[in-house]
Amino acid sequence: MDTATSQETGRISYREAVLDDVPALVPLVESAYRGDASRGGWTTEADILQGQRTDPEGVAAVIAAPGSRLLVVERDGELVACCQLEHRGEAAYFGMFAVRPELQGAGLGKQIIAEAERRVRELWDAREMHMTVISVREELIAWYERRGYRRTGRMTPFPYGDERFGLPQRDDLEFELLIKPLG
Repeated sequence: MDTATSQETGRISYREAVLDDVPALVPLVESAYRGDASRGGWTTEADILQGQRTDPEGVAAVIAAPGSRLLVVERDGELVACCQLEHRGEAAYFGMFAVRPELQGAGLGKQIIAEAERRVRELWDAREMHMTVISVREELIAWYERRGYRRTGRMTPFPYGDERFGLPQRDDLEFELLIKPLG
């Protein structure tokens, strides 16, 4: 669904990413989570992880994977956000969610996650949306809880030693599965 009526409206539009988008998507994801630029928004992980959040190969793999979509969000034709949607049986996985730091906190994230939920119901008849969040990210988890996601207590270890996921600044990182039933 394209919500933009024209380039002048400032409304957002959605499309599926293609490989030509990779050079723009990598710095978008990095800016939302890592380094000083990420501190301009509230989703930064800069205090718990340094190094990279993703790389061109990782983004390209999400785009190319069967049952996966990387949703590109644009405003006035400019990339402002993205998220990964992956078909997993009766559930869909939501990941790689990034909004440009200077646009965070104004409601864009709420719109995107609602669109993502709508799309996975329509595309795959998904009954649940799943995501994993670093368990110490209490403010982020609370934001997802306000959107209807619930903590499961099901944890998976953080991949310590794999620099593709960043350089941990603490030794207590793990991922918690959050789930939202889709109506």
